[in-house]
Amino acid sequence: MGFPKTAPMRYLLLVTGTWLVIFLLTRSVLLVTHLDEVGGNLLPVFGVGLLYDLGFLAYAALPLGLYVLLCPPALWRRRGHRWLLQVLFSASLFAMLFTAVAEWLFWDEFGVRFNFIAVDYLVYSDEVLNNLLESYPIGKLLSLLAMLALILSVVLRRPFNAAMAAPLPAMRGRLVNALALLAVAGISLQLISQDHPRTQGGNAYNNELASNGPYQFFAAFRNNELDYTQFYKSLPTDVVAKQLRAELSEPNARFIGQDPLDIRRAITHPGTLRKPNIVLVTIESFSAKYMGSNGDERNLTPNLDALRQQSLYFNNFYATGTRTDRGLEAITLAIPPTPGRSIVKRIGRESGFASLGQQLGAVGYDSVFVYGGRGYFDNMNAFFSGNGYRVVDQSSVPESQISFKNAWGMADEDLYRQTLNLADADYARQQPFLLQLMTTSNHRPYTYPDGRIDIKSGNGRDGAVKYTDYAIGQFLDAARQKPWFDNTIFVFVADHTAGSAGKEDLPIANYQIPLFIYAPKLIEARETAQLASQIDLAPTLLGLINLSYESTFFGRNLLQDNPLPPRVVLGNYQHLGLFDGTNLAILSPRKGLRRHDQALGESQELRVGSDDPLIQRAITYYQAASYGYKQQLLSWKAPKDTTPTISTR
Repeated sequence: MGFPKTAPMRYLLLVTGTWLVIFLLTRSVLLVTHLDEVGGNLLPVFGVGLLYDLGFLAYAALPLGLYVLLCPPALWRRRGHRWLLQVLFSASLFAMLFTAVAEWLFWDEFGVRFNFIAVDYLVYSDEVLNNLLESYPIGKLLSLLAMLALILSVVLRRPFNAAMAAPLPAMRGRLVNALALLAVAGISLQLISQDHPRTQGGNAYNNELASNGPYQFFAAFRNNELDYTQFYKSLPTDVVAKQLRAELSEPNARFIGQDPLDIRRAITHPGTLRKPNIVLVTIESFSAKYMGSNGDERNLTPNLDALRQQSLYFNNFYATGTRTDRGLEAITLAIPPTPGRSIVKRIGRESGFASLGQQLGAVGYDSVFVYGGRGYFDNMNAFFSGNGYRVVDQSSVPESQISFKNAWGMADEDLYRQTLNLADADYARQQPFLLQLMTTSNHRPYTYPDGRIDIKSGNGRDGAVKYTDYAIGQFLDAARQKPWFDNTIFVFVADHTAGSAGKEDLPIANYQIPLFIYAPKLIEARETAQLASQIDLAPTLLGLINLSYESTFFGRNLLQDNPLPPRVVLGNYQHLGLFDGTNLAILSPRKGLRRHDQALGESQELRVGSDDPLIQRAITYYQAASYGYKQQLLSWKAPKDTTPTISTR
């Protein structure tokens, strides 16, 4: 008797075979819906994809396999046990169908298979669940999936009955095969990883399709933080130190750290320190492409288009990452995106940095982080309260003052109303303020108060963008009536774009965001094409007020002339990039090095070595940032002659 023909193996092969078919269908549907983006030979997509599918099944089905192989014959033949196996089979069908649909929805949002983002979403189940309930007909969808699972169970009733009626193997054979299953799972765990056998580089869509969503999901548990020196190419300390000085030696900067990789510098600004108020608005998921002044013909941003003419506007500005926590990290700490989980979310290691809030608090500002949602999301409360801010979030606001809220938080107009109240209170105490806002409305489910704009709530991102613009217009109209307006700098910047998926691992065009600095009584309106990113915002604001300080910022003051070479640093949780305005260097795990020439046009990918000048610049930023973080070189040190003045209310 061949062992595959025995009852336990026939049952196990029926379950895993069904899963394998669903994996194939999922990959095929994603492929068909993205034929324009996928390129080259498709056989590797399915060949490598099959390896990932089998690799996942090797250990995902292990508990079930061990159970059916070691189940005593007396229990196996019982009617109740037969019903149990039928229920398990039907439940597995439902789980796989649910996973397939979840993958399609996740791909629609992020353009990738499951990754650490999906893992993080499990942590914030309340927001995510409510978001899903408000975005999709979940009840109907689950009912449909349950019905399909039952139909498939009926269709597959014959092979199920045949498996149950097959002979049972001897105990010795069962033990041998149980050990074989354990061995296969162990080998699979060693030979297959997130990056192998799928390749780095090439068409990113091909690489994602050649993976397995559930496999990537569970792999992300192990890889949500990546040690730079272990996974990425490093350079000798002296080489990095020399390059650091070439990147950060502004005319008014003096390095004062003892460690060669310590970037701490004494920044001096001539003239008298000014203390204008600062309102820094980080807009959720706002791409520059939605602006009418950038060619969009749908009239979604009339207020921002008008503001562009009245502001110092940066039209060549980029986000450092693809998620809110990365944007907040870059804006607040001016640090490149270290691999894996952002600093914001490294619980227990997210505090004590020389942040924008700390620097301004040390000279008397009331530094406040104002969030439209609940601050426990993405660990924002811990991050900002541990880095010189007090926090005002949705939970701080009485329900009577919230006119509308959805899964992610209160409407933008409610957030701005709270901001006006905070500004009024600080003005009454004659205390300058930094109010750093994070909005929520421009996010799925794209709902907002009725009657504000001419697009019905919940009908997609276009409406959310237009409402975002509307709320900004209302906020500025109200602010202009305030006695503190003339002495206030308003900054509007996105946390990241509306979508970062593309044919490349780091599609640079999809990282472009707008930056407005608006203060009609303080700053001359003009437009600049200077290449810059979120890490440059904090040092630029401190330069605007003529603050001399100790800097641990990797960014630079965009408003002073300096000879520094242009660059933008950007990444996702895995790939790290440096863009010089033309070409893009990419660092990948397993010490992968690539360069994309003409990255904004017909990008050409090249494999290069660590002696490539652009690669060396990229390594310098990320090696130094990771080292500085690990060695606590980026920590806050209060000025010796100044006691930090941070409100504790």
